[in-house]
Amino acid sequence: MTQQPGRQDRPAEAAEAAEAAATGAANLGGALYDAIGLVARRLRHSRAPGELSLPERSALSRLAAAGPASAAELARAEQVTAQAMGTVVNGLETHGFVRRRPDPHDRRRIIVSLTETGEEVLRRKREARGRQLATVLTERFTPAELQTLAAAAPLLERLGEHL
Repeated sequence: MTQQPGRQDRPAEAAEAAEAAATGAANLGGALYDAIGLVARRLRHSRAPGELSLPERSALSRLAAAGPASAAELARAEQVTAQAMGTVVNGLETHGFVRRRPDPHDRRRIIVSLTETGEEVLRRKREARGRQLATVLTERFTPAELQTLAAAAPLLERLGEHL
């Protein structure tokens, strides 16, 4: 039985391709980490006095998207300690952005929900940040680059959800 030319090289080629893909993914991972970190730092440092902190905004956003939750559930979702989330929820409650109430199914459990004031503050903050980003996008990016970013946005969100 004769072997076809190049047939013995296929496993080696597949291994090389897999290694190249893993290296490419690692390089992309590092580049995304650096770029997302830079964007997050710049947004965090440009925060105006009285503006929500990143953990506060994140907790409000999660409540707006997923509905009422316990502080422990919020802490798990945001990957912070229950104590840290308790501090965040206390601050949000003090400002009237969230309310706590007993869970109707388990009176020992406290459920945190967004108030109308919280919804309004979150909407205004999102719009302000959106305008800030839109200004930079329109001034510094080409239409083709904007298309690329538009296609990447849902992928970045999915990446964040799985970290």
